[in-house]
Amino acid sequence: MAKNLSVLLGVSALTLALAVPSLSASSNKDDDIARLNSAALVFRQVMGTPDKAIPAEILEHAQCVAIIPGEKKAAFGVGGNYGKGVAMCREGANWGAPLFVTIGGGSWGLQIGAQSSDVIMVFGNRSQLDSLLSSKFRIGAEASAAAGPVGRHVSADTDVKLNSEILTYGRSKGAFAGISLSGAVVQPDTNGNAAMYGPNTTPSNILTGTHGVTVPPAARPLQRELNLNTSPAPVKP
Repeated sequence: MAKNLSVLLGVSALTLALAVPSLSASSNKDDDIARLNSAALVFRQVMGTPDKAIPAEILEHAQCVAIIPGEKKAAFGVGGNYGKGVAMCREGANWGAPLFVTIGGGSWGLQIGAQSSDVIMVFGNRSQLDSLLSSKFRIGAEASAAAGPVGRHVSADTDVKLNSEILTYGRSKGAFAGISLSGAVVQPDTNGNAAMYGPNTTPSNILTGTHGVTVPPAARPLQRELNLNTSPAPVKP
């Protein structure tokens, strides 16, 4: 019986892992615009309560930010999570064009329940996105990550921590805190990016603003929110 249960859970986990990447297949320009609007709203709401927001020092040194509005988590025998969001990086004093991304992954264990949460990832070093530019990366493997601190300010050693790790946050039912995303897979949403920028545009073109890529009008609200809550910082290698 135990062996059969183990086999069933293994098959279920494999099915979930294969199903997650297919979620990006239906992305179109309307989806992109809705995602950008949701990301701007999430960030504005999170930063609207400074005592429970991302500390100023972290955002001052952030080189890239990814926001996944309403990441879905479900567990009926086998746990899993998936979501669609956007990543933006600094371009001089402003934030550049959004790269559309997906996040997904499975967790092992007998669990019952479901919830939806917003996820924010803060990248202190732009090179942390290198793997994502070409394919995908698994948080905790290709890139180290840690639950981010919350509040108006943080200690002086946080800049060192931010340079070595991705700081991750989650908001569920109004509560905002640092969370662990270890094992989650982040990758470009190929269909979403093609819908907004055209089929021949690469993730690198988008995040570096090359080959004619500019910030689309639909991304201006999110760009404004990031500009309002971050001070200009030099681009780090």
